[in-house]
Amino acid sequence: MSYELIKVEKKDHVTIVTINRPEVMNSISPPTSVEMDKAFNDFCEDPEAWICIVTGTGDRAFSAGNDLKFQAQHGSEKMREIMKDVKGGFAGITRRFDCFKPFIAAVNGLALGGGFEIALACDIIIASENASFGLPEPRVGLIPGAGGVHRLPRQIPYHLAMNMILTSKRISPQEAMQLGIISEIVPLADLLPTAEKYAAEILKAAPLCIRACKESTLKGLNVTLEEAMATTYPGQVAMYQSEDFIEGPKAFAEKRPPQWKGR
Repeated sequence: MSYELIKVEKKDHVTIVTINRPEVMNSISPPTSVEMDKAFNDFCEDPEAWICIVTGTGDRAFSAGNDLKFQAQHGSEKMREIMKDVKGGFAGITRRFDCFKPFIAAVNGLALGGGFEIALACDIIIASENASFGLPEPRVGLIPGAGGVHRLPRQIPYHLAMNMILTSKRISPQEAMQLGIISEIVPLADLLPTAEKYAAEILKAAPLCIRACKESTLKGLNVTLEEAMATTYPGQVAMYQSEDFIEGPKAFAEKRPPQWKGR
């Protein structure tokens, strides 16, 4: 599939998906969600793709969220028709609960509404100094339904989350850092290189182990601590049965870097 609304770049085991609609602040129309869904499907299914970085084109916006002009022009029925085969929900990522490869959001400006929800669906968020975050949907008669009302109060204290949701408060990257939403603030020029550095650190670990860690973390949050610790999730089983499970200790014993195969 050729892409018109996004760009996809592959660097060794890292896939970079860039929302490429700077003229509309990288807002997400249903056709954009279709393209992103295809890109993320390909990433999740590719055995040589181990980490995904998500970012936006330009220096103004990561994504301003739902393309309200498209919605006003085409209506809800047309939007549902376009989205009917999208697996991962809004932007192809907000309902992607079965992919345990890591996603890094490199937020290069505004992350509002659905743009913030895309970032919240990722595992690590890095922000440029000009970034800002918020869920302004109620002010245009919408709910932050692509995960905002569910993920945010799971990731920061309830009352702080409700303040952002009910008042549509926009926060700076410094405030987001204080709340534990983002991992680092960097100059815009350093944003993508920093995301790639994070990816490089993750690549030092066995990819199946990384996926097992993510799966166990996410699934374990839905049960009691006792249940979580008593459960061996499928990713752990795959890790134990892999060649990399043998390679790690062998490389350590031989005092050399491991050669991960992801199988």
